[in-house]
Amino acid sequence: MSSQAEPEVLLEKVGNAGVITLNRPKVLNALNMTMIGLIYPQLKKWESGDDPDIVIIKGAGGKAFCAGGDIRAVTEAGKAGGSLAEDFFRQEYILNNTIGTFKKPYIALIDGITMGGGVGLSVHGRFRVATEKTLFAMPETAIGLFPDVGGGYFLPRLQGKLGLFLALTGFRLKGRDVQRAGVATHFVESMKIPELEEELVHMKSPSNEDISKVLDSYQNQVRTTMKVTLTMTTLLFSSSSVEGIMQDLKADGSEFAKKQAQTLSKMSPTSLKMTYKLLQAGATLSLQDVLVMEYRLSQACMRGCDFYEGVRALLVDKDQNPKWNPSTLEEVSEQTVEQCFSSLGDKELTL
Repeated sequence: MSSQAEPEVLLEKVGNAGVITLNRPKVLNALNMTMIGLIYPQLKKWESGDDPDIVIIKGAGGKAFCAGGDIRAVTEAGKAGGSLAEDFFRQEYILNNTIGTFKKPYIALIDGITMGGGVGLSVHGRFRVATEKTLFAMPETAIGLFPDVGGGYFLPRLQGKLGLFLALTGFRLKGRDVQRAGVATHFVESMKIPELEEELVHMKSPSNEDISKVLDSYQNQVRTTMKVTLTMTTLLFSSSSVEGIMQDLKADGSEFAKKQAQTLSKMSPTSLKMTYKLLQAGATLSLQDVLVMEYRLSQACMRGCDFYEGVRALLVDKDQNPKWNPSTLEEVSEQTVEQCFSSLGDKELTL
C-alpha cells in the first residue's frame, strides 16, 4: 500500500462556499511556498467565477489557524543566496494583497494560534472570527525581522497606539481581546464554529450584511474591557522615537511599563527602528504601497545579519540569547534605517 502524503492545503467546494484548509497541523500550519502556490491561483479562480459565493479559510488540527511563515526555510535560502529569500516574501505579499482586495466575502476562522504569516492570511479579509482559543501576535522584532504581511497597514489603524505597542513588543492578545483590539471582527465560542460554518456554506449569494447578521447571531455580547488598557499603551507609546518610548517606559515605573521595557531590551534594535518607521509611514498609505515598502524591508533583512542571528537564537539553537549588531538603539543611525526603505529598482514588488 502506498501511503499518500496529505496535501498541505485542502481546497474544496462545500455547498456555496470555497473552503481553504491549511493542513500542516504538526507544524501549526506554518505557511510555506507550496501552500502559497496552491492558495493564490485558487483564490483568483474563485474570485472571477460565478461560484463559490463566499470563501472560508481555516486551519486543521485544532491548535492553530497558522502560526506564521516557514522562517527556517527562508533563513537557509538567505544564507546560501537562494532565490527563496526573494520569492517567498514576494509571493506571500501578492497573496496578502489578493485577500485584501478580494471581491467576494472572505471569512477567516482564526480558531487557535494566529501569528505572522497567519495574520496575513486573515486580517486583510472582510471577516475574521476569533474564539477563546485564538492567540494573536506579531513577534517578528524578536527574530530581527519586522511585522510584515501588511502589518504596516493594519497595525497603525488599530485604536490609539495599540498597533505600535503590538508591533514593537510582540505582545500576545488572547481570546476576546483579539476582537476588542479590532484584529478580529467577531468572537464566537470554539464549540459553535462547526455549526457556524455549516450555516455559512449554505447561504445563497449572501451580501456582506447578510454574513454580518449570521456572525452577529453567534456572538455572545459580553461587555468587558481589554486586559491591556488603551490608555496605558497610548500614554507609553506616543513618543516620536523608539528611544523616547524606552525612556517613557523606564520613567513610568509601573509593573506593565517595566515588563515592556524589559521585552523591548531583548528585541533587535534595528528591527525596532525599522518597525517604528514602517508604522509611521504605513498609517497614511494604501495596503499596496505598504506591501511594496515591506518587500524592500524584507530584502534589507535578508542582506543584514540580525535576522539570521535571531532565528539561530530563538528557533535553531534556542539559547534565547541573540547577539544583535548593532546592539543598542543609539548605534542604529537614521541613515541605516533609511537605506532599508530604498527602492530595489527592477526587483521591486509589483502588485
